[in-house]
Amino acid sequence: MENRAHALVAGLFVIFLGAAIAAVAMWLTGDTLTRDKYLLVSAFPITGLNSQATVRYRGLTVGKVEDIRLDPKDSHTILIRIAVDKDLPLTKNAYAQLGYQGLTGLAFVQLNDEGGKAERLKTDSDNLAQIPFRPSELDSITTSAQRLLSNANGLVERLNLVFDDQNRARFTRILENTEGATGQMRRLITQLEPGVRKLPGLATDASSVLNHTDQLVTGLNQITTKLNQQGGAIDNLSQTADELTGTMHKLHGVAEGITRNSRNVDRVLLQLEEQPGSLLFGRSPPPPGPGEEGFVSPGGN
Repeated sequence: MENRAHALVAGLFVIFLGAAIAAVAMWLTGDTLTRDKYLLVSAFPITGLNSQATVRYRGLTVGKVEDIRLDPKDSHTILIRIAVDKDLPLTKNAYAQLGYQGLTGLAFVQLNDEGGKAERLKTDSDNLAQIPFRPSELDSITTSAQRLLSNANGLVERLNLVFDDQNRARFTRILENTEGATGQMRRLITQLEPGVRKLPGLATDASSVLNHTDQLVTGLNQITTKLNQQGGAIDNLSQTADELTGTMHKLHGVAEGITRNSRNVDRVLLQLEEQPGSLLFGRSPPPPGPGEEGFVSPGGN
């Protein structure tokens, strides 16, 4: 009877142990059976990320990394299979980034969504939906720093080429010439300083001259206004000019009469010179002409 009792206890123990192992196995496998799987595609290094790493969505733990491998078609592409909760609202605008846990430096996958109205991202075990992997802020800073260092190295190399011995000698001469030009400018400024000090006085004198000029112009304007008034000096000058014109016409007529009288006097004097007796006996008749009685030809015929 004791052997049968021990055998029964041993059998029950094995049964309970197997049931416990099956329950634990079902619990462990059941967690993955209720999750959706996605494939993250990264063209960037994923330093620090390992299998079984945590997957988070906006800071909340929603799954884990199952597998990391290189793309067989492109060795520069990294494929990361993740398993997340089925009720996770991933859309076609979703993307993944690397995150780091505090000071430990352990990497995890951070899922984000750009928002907006987008179609729900569907996946299945035979055709995993792909989610793009973007560089994180730290990766962007590291890339920018590397690019900055590369540019700085190139700049230093160019500066080394610029500041060689020959160019340094040229820069030295340029600085010396600049210093000389500065000294000449300083001396020129010193020479111009007395003239500059006199400029306020000249400006005052010029202002006074302008004031007097304004007064003179004002006076001339007043004189012009008075001259242009009706009955003013200009009108009197116009009347005087008209009177002078009339007088000149009269003098012209008198001069013409005197000229005629002078001609008559000249004829009378000429007649007296030719025939003095005409003054007492009158003017003798003219000699007979051809065909008249008493005509004598010049030839005596």
